[in-house]
Amino acid sequence: MARGAPPQSGGGLLGLSQPVNRPPNSHSLGRYLLILFVVVLGAIYAAPNLYQPDPALQIRLDSSTDPVDPRLSEVAVKALQEAGLAVKSTEPDGSALVIRMLSHDDQRHGREIVETALNVNAQARYVVALNDASTTPQWLRDIGAKPISLGLDLSGGVHFMLQVDMEVFLGDRMSSSEETVRDLLRDARIRYTRGDWISGTTMDIPFSDTATRDQAEEILRPTMDGFDISTLDRGEQPVLRLILNPDRVRELEDLAISQNLSSLRNRVNELGVSEPLVQRLGRERIIIDLPGVQDPARAKSIINKFANLEFRLVALANDRASQTETYEYEGRTVTLVKKNIVSGDNVSNAQQDFDPESGLPQVSITLDNDGGRRMNDVTKDRVGQSMAILFKELKPQVRTVKRDGVETVVRSTKEEKRVINVARINDALGFRFRITGLELGEARDLSLLLRAGALAAPMYIVEERTVGASLGDENIKKGWTAVLMGFVLVLTFMLFFYKGFGLAANIALAANLVLILAIMSLLGATLTLPGIAGIVLTVGMAVDANVLIFSRIKEELLERSPQQAIQAGFDRALLTIVDANVTTFFVAIILLSIGSGPVKGFAITLAVGIVTSVFTAIMGTRALVNLMYGGRKMEKLAI
Repeated sequence: MARGAPPQSGGGLLGLSQPVNRPPNSHSLGRYLLILFVVVLGAIYAAPNLYQPDPALQIRLDSSTDPVDPRLSEVAVKALQEAGLAVKSTEPDGSALVIRMLSHDDQRHGREIVETALNVNAQARYVVALNDASTTPQWLRDIGAKPISLGLDLSGGVHFMLQVDMEVFLGDRMSSSEETVRDLLRDARIRYTRGDWISGTTMDIPFSDTATRDQAEEILRPTMDGFDISTLDRGEQPVLRLILNPDRVRELEDLAISQNLSSLRNRVNELGVSEPLVQRLGRERIIIDLPGVQDPARAKSIINKFANLEFRLVALANDRASQTETYEYEGRTVTLVKKNIVSGDNVSNAQQDFDPESGLPQVSITLDNDGGRRMNDVTKDRVGQSMAILFKELKPQVRTVKRDGVETVVRSTKEEKRVINVARINDALGFRFRITGLELGEARDLSLLLRAGALAAPMYIVEERTVGASLGDENIKKGWTAVLMGFVLVLTFMLFFYKGFGLAANIALAANLVLILAIMSLLGATLTLPGIAGIVLTVGMAVDANVLIFSRIKEELLERSPQQAIQAGFDRALLTIVDANVTTFFVAIILLSIGSGPVKGFAITLAVGIVTSVFTAIMGTRALVNLMYGGRKMEKLAI
């Protein structure tokens, strides 16, 4: 082919032929403006990543959407200053109050100080959580720009360690077993001595004589699985002792942890946290890592809230006093049967909505198959009687005690019960209910907790902290240094080897990184260490695309003029570049759909990076090359 022959590639980029009256390798003003607009818009939405957040304390009311009284900031700030901790500023944030601190150490030390100062008498009315307060300018926040969320393996997020209260859990199991034993003995008409039988995992049942005790042993031994049964004499009184054996204790502990893990995972999913970690630690602890949380006080409130429902019959006059309990309800005393009909464990769905007649908040509940049948079986024979809904909540308690002369913070849980509804049973009930008598915050949280599933055992937070890199700050610093050095070496190589074309590629490569950060920020994705690996890979792919284009231009220079070689190089390398990137994009989509955790983090950045690298390597680099060389008469081309 002659050196001056027209190219056979079919015209301009993406097959669009050049207008006859336009100089070779030139774009219309509209295309330049479009590329500039995309890059500038990306730079604006990537800009919040330049502003590092302030360590802060976030205060909000527990179980309420009401705003925190701003005057509380004076109490909190005074307590912090008396402890020698400096406060940067205080400000309202929706229904919460934010206190900005100067360092993460002050933030961690200040949490307990503020919590103790606000929650007098250990009532835990206020939730105090660690937070990173945004320093992004308001005008950027007004257009929806926000910094990218970092995973716990980089920096950012909240770490909780929860202690499962096995003593309370096993105590509840023992109480349930006690009721079973009483029912078995009562059905067999075996008389026993009343009193408190339980001490830890031991149940001592006293009898009036040895013969009666032996009869009870014959009844209980084949039915009370998991208990070691023995006889002893306490003075002159025969006693039958049931001890929960160690294997059964371990089995119950595993069951409690397993069910709590499932419930917590459901709660975290309701919060919409990206790439959370919920796992067991030892025999009685669970750790939760929540990277990139937007409202840590809300997360803490939900994780640290343990509520359930029990549907019970209102006691009749002939019910035994030992099988009933009394509660206050709307200024009067209500006596309920201890045994519940169904509980929150039988709830398959719960949604917070509003009563169409009164407009007050309510929770619409759907029971599972077993719960619906049990409710129907009980209520069909109790038409005309009353049924109550008992709200049970385990509230965290914080108190300070002196041990060996040192003040120590002790955390525990306390169960609170209250009747929230009493209604007449007019017809046999089935699978659906409406619960009223709740405030909006209580209704919202209760519906979430019931959807997530009931906890088998109560828990309380024993450790809360914001965390940095799991690999350590020094390792993360070295990792970023390695990435930066690699990036600089690539830029240097491109500039040295491809001259002006390398400069265009380097500018496009920088724009590529800006666009990746902007899209990741807009998507609300969490950047993790595998995600950084995905970014590095896409940077390499973007450079690879430019190398293909520039190598093709070199080949075309052997047969064409410089302007024709530039046009043919871009056009003929296009198909190869698209082929390579589309196949990799499909792999990223597959990883995104079936992967989880770190794999998903890698897939997101890889998919986003492929899209931006194709745009910058082809359109961005082409526009820069056209600005540098288009429309000029050249005999030689330095590349």
